[in-house]
Amino acid sequence: MTKILQLETSVFGENGASSRLSRTLIEKLAQIYGDVEIIRRALASEPLPHFSAEVITALNTPAEQRSEEQARLTQLADDLIAELFAADILVVAAPMYNFGIPSTLKAWVDYVARAGVTFRYTENGAEGLVTGKTLYLVTTRGGIHKGLKTDGAVPFLQTYFEFLGFTDIRTLYAEGLNMSGREEQFAIALADIERLIAA
Repeated sequence: MTKILQLETSVFGENGASSRLSRTLIEKLAQIYGDVEIIRRALASEPLPHFSAEVITALNTPAEQRSEEQARLTQLADDLIAELFAADILVVAAPMYNFGIPSTLKAWVDYVARAGVTFRYTENGAEGLVTGKTLYLVTTRGGIHKGLKTDGAVPFLQTYFEFLGFTDIRTLYAEGLNMSGREEQFAIALADIERLIAA
């Protein structure tokens, strides 16, 4: 069985362009792999509490000394990391808002990056511990930003996941969605899904 972890972050929920593209991508993957299990995190409708000093304190407190709230926060962080390690494929739907990623996705990013668990420091620098997985990064934006300094989403996410150990990162762009020709641009992105899977 192939396990797929799907992160949806559009404020428009299932109607968001990034959500629609990521669902189509997963449908195509299911056709290829056959037996799949999908774990879905709808981070916009079910947001994680933002990462805070309370979370860091909870993680650094011995289990037997944690308060009920600290235990809850630690369990949440552990669950998110366990989902990532269990997945063979990660599909991240990441619309770009105001030149960056949605705050709900940033919260997930902060919970999952944990020294000694998803990465570690060595004498040669940081080493990612989340290996052997494929990441499909689905990004949508109202204007044209690919390869430009205005793209604060994709370079950040690529750097982050490479830091965790990902080497197979495939990015699907749907740009100009607030410009004329929106439907044409969306159709191009849909058509590009098969090329991305075959890469």
